[in-house]
Amino acid sequence: MDSTNNAVIQVENLTKVYQLGKQEVRALSGVTFRILPNEFVAIMGPSGSGKSTLLNLIGCLDTPTEGEYYLSGKLVSSLSENELAYIRNSEIGFIFQVFNLLPRATAFHNVELPIIYKGEGKRERALKAQRALEMVEMEHRMHHRPSELSGGERQRVAIARALVNNPSLLLADEPTGNLDSKTGQEILNLFHRIHSQGNTIIIVTHDMDIAQQAQRIIFIRDGMIEREERKGA
Repeated sequence: MDSTNNAVIQVENLTKVYQLGKQEVRALSGVTFRILPNEFVAIMGPSGSGKSTLLNLIGCLDTPTEGEYYLSGKLVSSLSENELAYIRNSEIGFIFQVFNLLPRATAFHNVELPIIYKGEGKRERALKAQRALEMVEMEHRMHHRPSELSGGERQRVAIARALVNNPSLLLADEPTGNLDSKTGQEILNLFHRIHSQGNTIIIVTHDMDIAQQAQRIIFIRDGMIEREERKGA
């Protein structure tokens, strides 16, 4: 595959097979697509379709059984563990349905964590964490622990944590799955605002109402791309 174009994500024949005892489970089978800078894409499919497996591969959290994956022109399979760790911490922001916040840490310290891994100084960490919390309108709750926050507030903190290292790519796995519809829409409005600032966003969802807010929808079923739709097409 030509990796010289400007695609942020470029995958060809991506396949993932899990070995469960003597049984092989084919989670993905020959997936090919590309995503350009500043696209807002939804990956949609029923439970067990392979969409979360695909997101894990895109996020460099797992490796494919077959196929090639280029991230910003780099062949991911050729990168070292240190290079992959740097990409996961600095170039990609992850947002999960279950928030994954440390329960005993304040919102500020949860957001600060990725910067600590980068080894930056205390003052720089504080400035970046506060800026990220301001972006999601949570600076007034920065000293509260997750148990003191609503579901929507916890997701905002999780988004701030994903944004704190200024990644170009945001990956969100069912980010509104644990929220009521009003709060979920507030989170999606926040995604639109982040997207307008130049970020590339990929959301995995099984909800058509959420998927339709993206510019483009990739429908996946039984580990294969079923079809694609573009907004306004």
